[in-house]
Amino acid sequence: MIRVYIAAALLTERSALRILLLDMNMEIAGEADNWLTTLAETPKCGADMLVTDWELLPDESNEALGKLRRVCVKTLIIILISHLDARQQAALSVGADAFISKGEMPERVAEHLRAAAAKIHT
Repeated sequence: MIRVYIAAALLTERSALRILLLDMNMEIAGEADNWLTTLAETPKCGADMLVTDWELLPDESNEALGKLRRVCVKTLIIILISHLDARQQAALSVGADAFISKGEMPERVAEHLRAAAAKIHT
């Protein structure tokens, strides 16, 4: 079973993700509402995938993602975004594995997460 860590400031976003992931038969490895907790707990909980809100990252997002990537080498990092900009595109080269638009319908978000999960088993 794929273990997923959820990181988003808003409880409503974390709850929606939790429901979606549980419906997909994924296990919730943990949750956080801030970046420092995410950075501390994700490496310890054995998550296969981290789903985090871009807004949760500190202003130095590329540095933060790089640090997370160094301690979570095998964890897929999926970023939820409102819109893709140059900073976020640069983040792909630093440590993010994929971006999912917050504007997507739940079915499309699930498709993106399934595609990411498929990479874990290959």
